[in-house]
Amino acid sequence: MKVSMSPPHTGTSVRLLVLAVQLVLLVCGGRASDDTKRCKLFSESPAERKVLSLLEPLGNKTFSVATTSGKESYTYQFRVCGDAGKTVGAGLVQINHTDDKFETVLGLYTATRAIGGSDWVMLIYSNGTRYDTHCSKEMRKAIVMISCNRGVEMGKLEVVLEERERETDCFYLFELDSSAVCPALPSQLSSGSIILIIGFVLLSVYLICGFLYQRLIVGAKGLQQFPNYVFWTQVGNLAADGCNFVCRTQGPEAEPPTYRGVSTEPEEEPEERDDHLLPM
Repeated sequence: MKVSMSPPHTGTSVRLLVLAVQLVLLVCGGRASDDTKRCKLFSESPAERKVLSLLEPLGNKTFSVATTSGKESYTYQFRVCGDAGKTVGAGLVQINHTDDKFETVLGLYTATRAIGGSDWVMLIYSNGTRYDTHCSKEMRKAIVMISCNRGVEMGKLEVVLEERERETDCFYLFELDSSAVCPALPSQLSSGSIILIIGFVLLSVYLICGFLYQRLIVGAKGLQQFPNYVFWTQVGNLAADGCNFVCRTQGPEAEPPTYRGVSTEPEEEPEERDDHLLPM
């Protein structure tokens, strides 16, 4: 005799596992939605905070690009409102591979500005590591230009230039393509098209459900499977009668009445003959 044994409380364990997975997803989703809130703006404003909210889909990824300049090689790492390197608060860093991977902070996400256009967002990180000799030894600043590209969800980070041959206001410029900053496409359907689509869907549901009911419940065969067959037959006959009455002639045997013209001259009254009144 074979005895099959199953672990006790299997259903309860499965339910607890599903609940735990849902809780983890909820917590992760809540964290992802708060990524851009970690950015501190120079001057808090609803407009700039709204621009930052467009970058939510990019908040969980670190973008990097490697460059070579002569004998020196660098890696730039960027993150939206997050730590891009070892330094806390650094949103964009430069790693010098020829100098024992020395990390230079190009900008902090705790000193952020966000400027938005129709299909682009300019993210500015300031208060980075000070220059040693250039740009009046001011703090570094990084500008990331994020442009709309509907075919790319998260593009590659590209270095455009480092502007340091000036007295003040030097900056690093980067580019990034993403569909996150693309404007919403307007609906291409007119109200008439929407009404036609709704009508077609309702008609399809009526025909399919009616056919199944007549076929499976009533047990109809042939044309009787068509829903409300008698009613639609009468409607067709009435429509044909109306078309026949309005559009067709009545045949050659029914001649239309003719009209006689009115004479302009007075008609001569017939001469009264009273000969039959004379005595014989």
